[in-house]
Amino acid sequence: MKGQYWIVSKNFDGVPKVTDFELKEEELETPKNGEILCEALFISIDPYMRIFGNVCGATMIGEQIAKVLESKHENFPVGSIVAMTAGWRSHTISDGSNARLVTVPDPLPISLALGVLGMPGGTAYFGLKHVAKVKKGEVVFVNGAAGAVGSIVGQLAKIEGCTVIGCASTEAKLNYLKEIGFDHVFNYKTQDLDKSLKDAAPDGIDIFYDNVGSSASCQVLKHMKSRGRMAVCGTMAGYNDKDGPGTNQTGPLPFHDILLKELLVEGFTFWRFIDRRDEAEKALCQLIHEGKLKYKEHVYQGFDQMVTAFLDMLAAKDIGKIVVKL
Repeated sequence: MKGQYWIVSKNFDGVPKVTDFELKEEELETPKNGEILCEALFISIDPYMRIFGNVCGATMIGEQIAKVLESKHENFPVGSIVAMTAGWRSHTISDGSNARLVTVPDPLPISLALGVLGMPGGTAYFGLKHVAKVKKGEVVFVNGAAGAVGSIVGQLAKIEGCTVIGCASTEAKLNYLKEIGFDHVFNYKTQDLDKSLKDAAPDGIDIFYDNVGSSASCQVLKHMKSRGRMAVCGTMAGYNDKDGPGTNQTGPLPFHDILLKELLVEGFTFWRFIDRRDEAEKALCQLIHEGKLKYKEHVYQGFDQMVTAFLDMLAAKDIGKIVVKL
């Protein structure tokens, strides 16, 4: 069987380009004892790929939902659906160490295992509940609010009884945030951040859930309440910096506000909570079935669209979770 895969053909220099990638073809052998042959159904597109996928000559990294076509592994029968860290590959031979069986209750699409029921949803869930330790009645601000993580954070905060503020870059995104229950929204490209936050939260912000990590994030700290909490799960604003993530940014330093307001600032990734993945999946799935949690996917069609989807994600063109359907 022939398979296809995308490699990084040239190290990224600032914003990645179409010419930084190359589509390859390979001949796959029959699985050996203890191995499975999988065919990708959906491949995830995520911001972290910009940092950790920048390895010239290597297959582009990432998670996918795949179907087991052939199996010589007792834990993965033919026809089973798995989530696996196989990268941008159409077909994969695996010993099962990078795969796990997944099920998504009908009638929900299996692709949600890459989104709200996967790493982005888990990041939102654990970041808000266990890092920021959200409480009823608090004021929560989320930047990058229309993305796969931010849109879930805002809804979970509303479910907890909070006032939720979000910012995004287009009117379409702001309209979506209103649809899913954000109390206050503003366009960070066209509206003044300080005025917008002062109007939405005149008494200050309790929790700042930061997906962006820009100089504007430092400005937000001026609007925090004493002993407020800041959960940092992404620094997307600096991912394309030429000398490495966050190296070329300028702006106000945050330490004075952190000190005088006695702020708790904590960075985290989903992988800290990987052993509790099932907790988040179960809770988020229940909220979806109860009609309390909404999700949005932007699905690109075809393996040839991997690079386009990735570059669109970095340019923040889409709303919600981005996946490529093979």
